[in-house]
Amino acid sequence: MNKPRAVLFDFDGVVVDSFEVHYNAWSGAYFEIFKNKAPDFPTATHAGKAPILIAKYFCELGGDTSQTQNLHDLKAELLHSSSKPPKLLPGVRELTQLLKSKNIPFGIASNATKQFIQNSIEQLALDFEIFTGVEDYKFPKPHPEAYLSLANKLSISEHELSSTWVLEDSTTGISAAKQGNMVPIGILTHRPESALIQAGSKKQFKNLLEVYNFLAD
Repeated sequence: MNKPRAVLFDFDGVVVDSFEVHYNAWSGAYFEIFKNKAPDFPTATHAGKAPILIAKYFCELGGDTSQTQNLHDLKAELLHSSSKPPKLLPGVRELTQLLKSKNIPFGIASNATKQFIQNSIEQLALDFEIFTGVEDYKFPKPHPEAYLSLANKLSISEHELSSTWVLEDSTTGISAAKQGNMVPIGILTHRPESALIQAGSKKQFKNLLEVYNFLAD
């Protein structure tokens, strides 16, 4: 498999394990609005999806979809004010250092909010200078806009897209990369290998440390 011209990262589930901080924010917002314990997070169906779609899901279970925007906004407020960073996943620092040493452009395109990504980068002292969040797109993943816009920010030309790797842990993100004519690379954090392959993943790794070892050879 050819080495990448550029590497585009999803954030949640690839760079960080943010399930706990996200779910704590959802739970706090849900309890404040519905005065009840939040349902379990629908990882199988909603991992990687835009926050407004997750808010709609929770409000459907709460019996009042008119609260969708309120739940979305309150969850974001709680998340952005949290001083607790997400958990850093293996291989992030090694891989970004390797990419810098080889002058391979890289950045983050996520369905998470830009403020959350920025806060996490600062809290964890990560080496990402270019990143985009859900506010930057008209169409969130699985639409390819997120990765196409990041590629544009990284000055990746159209003919270089076919050699641009996209590191993704969700079928939503794999589909976005595939539709953008990039190379979807599955990270086996949450979804089974078979599901990522079915969505279009060209190669699978357990984590970014395995990606680092592959590219460092």
